[in-house]
Amino acid sequence: MNQTGNKTALTSFIYQRKFLLTAGIVLGIVAIIFGIQTFSSGNSGNTNNTINIAEANKPVEKAKPAVGLPILDSVAYRQKMTAMANGDSSGRWPVIHGYPTAGAIFPFNRVIAFYGNLYSKRMGILGELPREEMLKKLKEEVALWQAADPATPVMPALHYIAVTAQGSPGKGAKYRLRMPFHQIDSVISMAKEINALVFIDVQVGLSTLQEEIPQLEQYLKMPNVHLGIDPEFSMKGGEAPGKVIGTFDAADINYTTNYLARLAKENNLPPKILVVHRFTQRMVTNYKQITRQPEVQIVMDMDGWGYPAKKLTTYREFIYKEPVQFTGFKLFYKNDLRENSRLLTPQEVLKQMPQPMYIQYQ
Repeated sequence: MNQTGNKTALTSFIYQRKFLLTAGIVLGIVAIIFGIQTFSSGNSGNTNNTINIAEANKPVEKAKPAVGLPILDSVAYRQKMTAMANGDSSGRWPVIHGYPTAGAIFPFNRVIAFYGNLYSKRMGILGELPREEMLKKLKEEVALWQAADPATPVMPALHYIAVTAQGSPGKGAKYRLRMPFHQIDSVISMAKEINALVFIDVQVGLSTLQEEIPQLEQYLKMPNVHLGIDPEFSMKGGEAPGKVIGTFDAADINYTTNYLARLAKENNLPPKILVVHRFTQRMVTNYKQITRQPEVQIVMDMDGWGYPAKKLTTYREFIYKEPVQFTGFKLFYKNDLRENSRLLTPQEVLKQMPQPMYIQYQ
């Protein structure tokens, strides 16, 4: 072939290469856009909050971890969520809204917590017994729950009431009393002895979550410290605590989860746990509007006391029927024994649908 022919062939080859390269790029962009649209439309159209058991066994891509945290096993997560539902066929459980960020405690573990205040022997086991005796008893309870469900590791916790509702107005007429930080420090010190989690509980009285939670931020930034909020003592009508049962709305809970999610993101923390106590219908309103976030795990905790049948009915009516994410169950060492009654056993509690992942002793 002569020189002119060579140039013509070379020019044709170059144009072919450019055309193929351009076509490849265009097709790649189209594929990406199609994939994004498919993913978005698939999510927006998914209104079923349950997990199909067959689907749970399909391999999926593991969620990306935050820096320094282990990778979340998404397959194990879905399988544990299905197991937690305990055979429920109503379609309510398990609740699934994507995956949590790495380091999530639930549903891989069960938490057994002792609740109370260091200034009072009447508010719970945490303040009733001397330090060593209390920690010893907590470890014994943990062992009993571990024996009842060997497949789920059990973690101890201390659940401390850091803001307590009061019957008198007090400073600022808020009907609440903030505990000094050195008391919270004492609870954190106790927890370290047995490698336990810490929950800080807030009873707002006539104050608000917006006013109280930021006061505790230095503790909530710690990876092992979580939060509890108590609607019973949220007096939106202006009554003194104890006169009527209070209430939180979904908006209150969403403020709290947004706050905790921000802390987790900014400080590279594993998901925070938020425990919301409940034993009546009106204690939590508009539950369907509660939003779930990867950085926060919400526990609706059955907080009522009484004989076994009464407690189980309360769990079914106000926890089971209004699913949010995870569930809790409170056991009272004293109040549950009134009227010649008895404490429910771990085995009895674990028969419930769904199985509570957070157990609190008061």
